[in-house]
Amino acid sequence: MAVFKIALINELEKLYKKKKALAAIVFSLAVIILGQLAIWGVRAGFGIRGAGGGEFPLLILSVVIKTVLPLFVALAAIDSFSGEFSRNIIRVTLTRPVSRFKIFSAKVVAAAIFILLNLLSIFFLSILISLFFNYKSLTVTGVASTFWAYMVSLLPLLVLVLGVILLAHLLKSGLAVFFAAVLLFLASELLALILPQYAGLFITSHLGWYKLWLAHTFPLAAVLRKLLLMLGSGVMLFVGSFYLFERKEF
Repeated sequence: MAVFKIALINELEKLYKKKKALAAIVFSLAVIILGQLAIWGVRAGFGIRGAGGGEFPLLILSVVIKTVLPLFVALAAIDSFSGEFSRNIIRVTLTRPVSRFKIFSAKVVAAAIFILLNLLSIFFLSILISLFFNYKSLTVTGVASTFWAYMVSLLPLLVLVLGVILLAHLLKSGLAVFFAAVLLFLASELLALILPQYAGLFITSHLGWYKLWLAHTFPLAAVLRKLLLMLGSGVMLFVGSFYLFERKEF
């Protein structure tokens, strides 16, 4: 366990030094501020209510979870694998007395922590902006349910990252992985619209599963179905990626 902890700290330090977390927060902050200003402008100019302070963080989540967050977590995952493969940095990591499974797991856990920190940052920033613009509509219950919506969004984003990691082992170039990931993301979104009956088979369709947790009547069956689908997809992607990582020659 101590060896894994050291490997994890090493991966987290790599992410920190590359400033991707800071860039994600800056872009998210820009989206939050622009979103609130747009709502304020709509209210002032057209007299339309728009999103209240309690609804605003959820509005931001619905935007960033399909734009900023997938983009930056994908870039972080690509750099952690394809970037290290191309620069031969992975050879230095493999010379340490750490098994490949622990190295691979540390990279995945570091990606999960990266996602979690970004979700927490966006949540607190959106709440802060809501307090500044419309604090009266915020309630303790509303903030708690919104916080939970952000936290449950970790799982589908992590499954998405595992898909990018698999691509990183199948394609040589980090740029090719990025474009392939973007194309597959867009294709999944399009196919989910064209074939709604098969939408559950596409990873991107699970990005909005936080909405199920906000329903007035909790849809237990739907939540469990999506949870099992994501867990099954995540396990298969993890095992497939590790198999390729274990067999890869550096």
